[in-house]
Amino acid sequence: MKYKILVLDLDGTLTNKKKEITEHTRETLIRAQEAGVKIVLASGRPTYGIMPLARQLELDKYEGYILAYNGGQIIDCKTGELMYENVLDPAVYPYLYECAKSNGFQILSYKDEYIISENADDQYVQHEAFLNRMPSKTVENFLDVINFPVAKCLIVGDPEPLAQLEPVMKKELESKMNVFRSEPFFLELVPKGIDKARCLAVLLEELGMTPDEMMACGDGFNDLSMIEYAGLGVAMANAQEVVRQAANYITLSNEEDGVAHAVEKFMLNAE
Repeated sequence: MKYKILVLDLDGTLTNKKKEITEHTRETLIRAQEAGVKIVLASGRPTYGIMPLARQLELDKYEGYILAYNGGQIIDCKTGELMYENVLDPAVYPYLYECAKSNGFQILSYKDEYIISENADDQYVQHEAFLNRMPSKTVENFLDVINFPVAKCLIVGDPEPLAQLEPVMKKELESKMNVFRSEPFFLELVPKGIDKARCLAVLLEELGMTPDEMMACGDGFNDLSMIEYAGLGVAMANAQEVVRQAANYITLSNEEDGVAHAVEKFMLNAE
């Protein structure tokens, strides 16, 4: 088998619009793992937001991996070991907090299985909780609580004023960290150089594999680097146009078991 490692984005790729893995896709991925393929779930989600899908695919049994926070962490699912981590400099926390508070936004992060913010009922905080299938917890003071290594914060709020804040923060923090919107209402705050391909390079070196042995499937802008890096880059039919153009192959959409289709075609030799 030419491709020995399979990297999957989650939202818009592995999961359908209900944020679920279909039974056909799950069964196909189990068969691939039984044939020796290693699976990596690579997402902007926090680790706890990826764990339920990892359990569905039995990554602990088949020695798979989680790449969380768009490359901020690598977790060995068999051992639970944190293999790699890239975190924010605590010196920036007060500035991030002030940017959120002074503009009427919420800032959130992730602690254990919880999403933490000063208003768990905020509609955008609730949306992040829904996306990750994680409970949201209100804390009295955000800065007092984030006394641990933080891989990502998120400032959430109405799209138009958030779009005005983005370039201001980018300019202020350009030498220290990355600031970008993953959704019109989500402003991502992550360490400098966070990138799925860079993190995958670390993992491949650890596993003694090469990019030529890797197949990567994705749909969004944050998947572009890994699709270009992989020996076989696969874009979903619902992918952003720039991702489709960069891919070696365009599979079916996430509503049509596109991941299963690509795995059957290129890994299980169904055709």
